[in-house]
Amino acid sequence: MLASVEEILRKEFGRELGDKNVHIIDPFVGTGNFMVNLIRRLPKTQLEYKYREELHCNEVMLLPYYIATMNIEHTFLEQIGKYEPFPGICLVDTFETAEKEQHEFPFFNPENTERVKRQKAAPIFVVIGNPPYNAHQVNENDNNKNRKYETIDQRVRSTYVADSKAKLRSRLSDPYVKAFRWASDRLKEEGIVAFVSNSSYIDERSFDGMRKHLASDFSSIYVIDLKGNVRKDSMREGIPIGEEHTIFGLGAMVGVSIALLVRNRRAQNRAIRYASVDWKAKRSEKFALLTRSRDVFGIDWKTIEPDRDHVWLSEGMAAEFRLLMPLADKLTGTGFFRTYSLGVSTNRDSVAYSFKASELEKCVASFSRAFNSEVARYQATGSPKDIDSFVDYEKLKWSRNLKRDLKRGNKITFDSTSKRIGLYRPFTTRLLYTGAGIIDEPGQMLSFFPDLKSESENRMICVSDVGMRAPFSVMATSHITDLHLCASTDAFQSFPFYTYDGENGARRENIPLSILSRFQQHYGDEKITKWDIFHYVYAMLHHPEYRTRYAANLRRELPRIPFIGKDAKTFHVFAEIGCKLADLHANYESAAEYKLKRIENRDESLNWRVEKMRLTKDKNAIIYNDFLTLDGIPPETFAYRLGNRSALEWVIDQYQVSTDKRSGITNDPNREDEPDYIVKLIGKVIAVSLETQKLIAQLPPLEVERS
Repeated sequence: MLASVEEILRKEFGRELGDKNVHIIDPFVGTGNFMVNLIRRLPKTQLEYKYREELHCNEVMLLPYYIATMNIEHTFLEQIGKYEPFPGICLVDTFETAEKEQHEFPFFNPENTERVKRQKAAPIFVVIGNPPYNAHQVNENDNNKNRKYETIDQRVRSTYVADSKAKLRSRLSDPYVKAFRWASDRLKEEGIVAFVSNSSYIDERSFDGMRKHLASDFSSIYVIDLKGNVRKDSMREGIPIGEEHTIFGLGAMVGVSIALLVRNRRAQNRAIRYASVDWKAKRSEKFALLTRSRDVFGIDWKTIEPDRDHVWLSEGMAAEFRLLMPLADKLTGTGFFRTYSLGVSTNRDSVAYSFKASELEKCVASFSRAFNSEVARYQATGSPKDIDSFVDYEKLKWSRNLKRDLKRGNKITFDSTSKRIGLYRPFTTRLLYTGAGIIDEPGQMLSFFPDLKSESENRMICVSDVGMRAPFSVMATSHITDLHLCASTDAFQSFPFYTYDGENGARRENIPLSILSRFQQHYGDEKITKWDIFHYVYAMLHHPEYRTRYAANLRRELPRIPFIGKDAKTFHVFAEIGCKLADLHANYESAAEYKLKRIENRDESLNWRVEKMRLTKDKNAIIYNDFLTLDGIPPETFAYRLGNRSALEWVIDQYQVSTDKRSGITNDPNREDEPDYIVKLIGKVIAVSLETQKLIAQLPPLEVERS
């Protein structure tokens, strides 16, 4: 990276790293690697001046601060032949340097304070470093929140966040995002920012505002995408991705990029240049590419032309997608559905979900007692302001909302009647406790399915939300759904046919009359109903050509739906097939079983109990337990997939006895009143999978018209 900075300095500014007035800072010095390499590259005739006057770095942790100091001073000694204390290192939080005053601790000496003041006054020309990678705490029990900084946080909010059109912008509070904002502001009129950082800003929707400002803040941008997002790419196209594909190993399993941002006020042309490695490349291959390239001018760049939504990587995206009708648009009020919602987020699945009513009641009652005792303890100790330090993380699975309830003194009132069926994973229902205090974020699910009657008359289409990592998925249901329907970090949005008023339970159709009129006029058929349109949408979302053509678009925004020609007959074919698919998927437990061959172990007693099933290597059979093997699975079964698994594999994965490691709660899917339920379910899901493929094959060709 230093070689690239050198070349950019020469070609863009006609300057060298060793020149006077080229102040260089590493704001996150760590143990000093960048600074050590820089000292080794500088001409020895210029090094002493640079070392004393124009090299700066910060570290907030005491141990790495001392290590960095020793490494830098030792390298200077090697180069010059004499020891000299390094005056450019500050024990300070870089983000705090944007504030008028910094926090001071007893072990800060006056010299450090003067160094910070000197650094803040320096005309920084090059910012180089490796910003923090921790995106955010996994959950509240980590008790590892990112620090808040008044000035930098406000700058991020007023720029990156303010200009984002994304619904979920929490990622913009990540420390590395603050680092880009800090560096952009620190350069003033001209200079270079060179960061090795998390790469999510390159293509994730949440960062559209950040991309907009980077493009306007800098005249030239060079981005090398080194991939390595294990969670995103794991088992993509069936190819396993692991630690050897990352840049920094198990400590940072996120994607990594090198960004070189140039601000040159004399530049006549602005450009964003992008290069990437193959997502399958291993660490050694990535380093080999960087070694061969030497610097930015040895790389084969692709020039990026951002679209109006500040998308940088549009490869594979179909331009006509934007002209199609959205499923829903809360900003404009247009689309097929008036409203939609994410699935429920419990933040404590082991408590809120169970296969058995008795176990669910036991878990919820126990959790409620434990939480209520914490409320009493909190109030008895004077309601301390620092909730994070007060709570007992061993006692409960905490969340932001639960801490808020603790602060407000809201106790959980256990209600044994607050049990509903929830679609936890594809073709896997569990009992769900819906009472207040247990589900963290219910979304609008309880206004879609407020009671048992609604489950008999309402239906909902659940689709992968934007930014998905697994393949696009869709499933119809008549139950409340989980936020992470396909278990990954991907969220799911749900579009119901009916919504219900919370006060009087009045039912309302969720498809506007304007959509019905539009379809009737387009196809010249007044017999088209809203249910026809609902099922038409469901069929379209299953169409193989639709999914292939718009795969890249579906990762960036919710589905948009086209008209299929102007022939009403074609529309009705879609609607009829969509209706059959929706019935099949929502009512899968009523399907006729596909008959598998039951191979019994004559040395074992009759046993329907499941502990953990597994497929044979050839996937022809399921080893159900020591007594029973189910043989003769048609290969076509596995073609029907939701997320990264087939429907059958979801059943095999979910219907097992499991114990939550943290709470010790055991979940057992076996039914005493119906011992062979799981065997029958397997046959039904196989039948549903095969019939789904047959119906999808009957869909007419995709002849898209603008909707």
